[in-house]
Amino acid sequence: METFQKLSAIAAPLLRINIDTDAIIPSREMKRVSKTGLSEGLFAGWRYLEPGSRKPNPEFILNQNPYQDAKILLSGANFGCGSSREHAVWALEEWGIRCIIAPSFGAIFFSNCVRNGILPVVLDHSIVESLASQVTSNPEKNLITVDLSQCSVTTPDGTAHSFSIRPADREMLLQGLDSIAITLKRDADILAFQTQDHHSRPWLYL
Repeated sequence: METFQKLSAIAAPLLRINIDTDAIIPSREMKRVSKTGLSEGLFAGWRYLEPGSRKPNPEFILNQNPYQDAKILLSGANFGCGSSREHAVWALEEWGIRCIIAPSFGAIFFSNCVRNGILPVVLDHSIVESLASQVTSNPEKNLITVDLSQCSVTTPDGTAHSFSIRPADREMLLQGLDSIAITLKRDADILAFQTQDHHSRPWLYL
């Protein structure tokens, strides 16, 4: 997966609470057996005027210029709640979202983000609202900068806000490695253990 280190980008404000995975990608949009093509169904219930149609709803934020180019999403509490469907993260990633900033996330969704190269950032509700206010005044110039190495979010006016993330999640994103790839970095240690264990407990390998 793509590494995440530092990003300065347009941020789209979607300040609704409890946006669940079915809103992110409705079940009717999950007809593919691969990760590709899912972005077409991203927020389909809000992004299009009619269910099943592809006529854009001009009122929806991601249909408006310049938010079609947003790589950061600002949202309300409990983003990604509901089902555990990983398709929601795949759709966001394919559409171009690299970072989501919200007061809280669904636990499984948070983990799915990390494992697919999207950085979920938890900041206080008042800070997220302040960010949304700043970016809407001039979204093309008022970019938000997210620095994972420093664990900071810098607002368009230069104010920096720190955030916390588990070291293992941070390392995974910085290196662009999923959990299997992280484990395989210790391949030599694993092989050494297997060799030693084979000698000390040979009956397990019959």
